[in-house]
Amino acid sequence: MAQAEAISALEVAADGVRQRQRGLWSDALHRLSRNKFAMAGLIVLVAIILLAVLGNYVDAVQRYDPRVQEFESRQSPSWDHWFGTDQLGRDSWARVLQGLWVSLRVGIGVATVVLFIGLIIGGLAALGGRTVDNMAMRFTDLAYAFPDLLFIILLRAALQDNDWPILSDPVVQMIVAISFVGWVTVARLVRGQMLSLAQRDFVLAARAMGASNRRIVFTHMLPNTLGPVIVAVVFAIPLAIFAEAALGYIGLSVPQPTASLGRLVADGNKFIEVQAWLVIIPAAAIALLMLCFTFLGDGLRDALDPRAR
Repeated sequence: MAQAEAISALEVAADGVRQRQRGLWSDALHRLSRNKFAMAGLIVLVAIILLAVLGNYVDAVQRYDPRVQEFESRQSPSWDHWFGTDQLGRDSWARVLQGLWVSLRVGIGVATVVLFIGLIIGGLAALGGRTVDNMAMRFTDLAYAFPDLLFIILLRAALQDNDWPILSDPVVQMIVAISFVGWVTVARLVRGQMLSLAQRDFVLAARAMGASNRRIVFTHMLPNTLGPVIVAVVFAIPLAIFAEAALGYIGLSVPQPTASLGRLVADGNKFIEVQAWLVIIPAAAIALLMLCFTFLGDGLRDALDPRAR
């Protein structure tokens, strides 16, 4: 009888924790909606994503084929060519949209892979015991020791000549290369959060009442870990976009004739004195994309901070 009452009390406490958790997320959404910079970044980001998606699948938005060359048609920005044309007569508006689509695919793809790897390795380190923790953290330190951009360049160059069908897409190759060095921060964050939560009263109470490790992890620990992890993943997206632009600038991004924002900047730099828009427009697109994700990440960090409640 006493055990049944204790289990009932534990269930009531768990319901209270879940209600407070829902309150945290609803409060965070409310605070995020009141952050002007975060909402402005989100609105502009949604507009960019729509333009990039529609520009690659709807001819009316793309307006011109980004691969068609007209050597005698180099033009300044006008009503016919909103961003002008490049040195080969290709429409810059269509090519910037194509480059934005590549950058968004890389950024979101890297964020997804980084979240998956970080949760697995960080969770194993926190919950697998001292031996597993030491092995996971030494592997994390090894990955952290390499210079990020140099290691990404080496991996991207190595993945160009592979026979694996799954890695035949250059965008997938860039996602793999960037993710290989981007998961470290998330893994360390997950480990630290879970080690801290393992000593909290509600986790100790659940373990004392005989709750399984699986239930403790997925019901009590993981939901309380997601807040700071989501913020870290959102901040990883602009870093991935910058890395892709750097690869494009040195010619290691998607192959021609597909456009990359970094390659557009590199190609336009040769004609900057006579066609400055070929550098300014794609560089501004990179900056705007990174700025939107940065504002959104700042807003999420402030909204999910429990001290702000």
